Amino acid sequence: MEYRRLGRAGIKLSALSLGAWVTYGGQVGEDTAEECMHAAIEHGVNFFDNAEGYAGGKAEVVMGNVIKKAGWRREDLVVSTKIFWGGSGPNDTGLSHKHVIEGMNNALKRFQMDYIDLVYCHRPDPQTPIEETVRAMDIIIRQGKAFYWGTSEWSADEIRSAYGIAREYGLTPPSMEQPQYNMFHRERVEKEYALLYRDIGLGTTIWSPLASGMLTGKYQGGVPADSRGNVKGYEWLQSSLTDVHRVATVGRLSKIAHDLGVPLAQMALAWCLKNSHVSSVITGASRASQVHENMKALAVVPQLTTEVMTLIDTALVQQ
Repeated sequence: MEYRRLGRAGIKLSALSLGAWVTYGGQVGEDTAEECMHAAIEHGVNFFDNAEGYAGGKAEVVMGNVIKKAGWRREDLVVSTKIFWGGSGPNDTGLSHKHVIEGMNNALKRFQMDYIDLVYCHRPDPQTPIEETVRAMDIIIRQGKAFYWGTSEWSADEIRSAYGIAREYGLTPPSMEQPQYNMFHRERVEKEYALLYRDIGLGTTIWSPLASGMLTGKYQGGVPADSRGNVKGYEWLQSSLTDVHRVATVGRLSKIAHDLGVPLAQMALAWCLKNSHVSSVITGASRASQVHENMKALAVVPQLTTEVMTLIDTALVQQ
């Protein structure tokens, strides 16, 4: 396993990590989650991503139970959660001082932990002043309930505003962002955040590296009944998974992967790893065998030469 610094922060994350989105407490049960996490540990993964909104908090419960049962040394793990969607009450969502503190406390109870390594503001909250959120996050850090805080799917301007407020008032600034990043979704990570890497040392833990499974090639013939595209509540994925232009692009990418002698999914993960501004690529899995296959992407990175990367770019822009 390769370990990368989280931007300019001192903490190091496994280049490939495992996330609980959709699966834990929802698509798969605790036994399967346990198998997947053990498989990840075998490969040197130390970063496990979660959120209060995943399966209504059940994902945190499952992950916490697995870690406690396994008896893994807490210092060897980097665990994250994200605050925003905590429930149905008027103050159970968003990034108000009240919900940030209460959401963090509730997450710790579900995890059965004293602290979380990374905590993210899961989305920007236009109804709460950014200064209020920054102050609440600073309190969490100072209380030792989390070590680093950051954002997820915030604009560059919003991140820069939060950073500026923190520096002006002597508060803890954001260290990281968790954006979507894959071959079909590049603009924000590659262009919008470009100056933030230099100016504030922003780290990124990217999600959906396989474009919700599109870049595995399994949707070339439609949406399989047992896939994420058919999970209740995720019907919105189907339009992108069956988009004719994307299907054609995946066909071209599959040929490149075939010529390299690797599965398309591994090439797509390796492509994300090639970006030096990516601190960790969050993978998902509904069975242990997927974890083992995904981890092989590290060995594919050296095969993505300048020539191959150009071929991929050409395949992506063709219509």
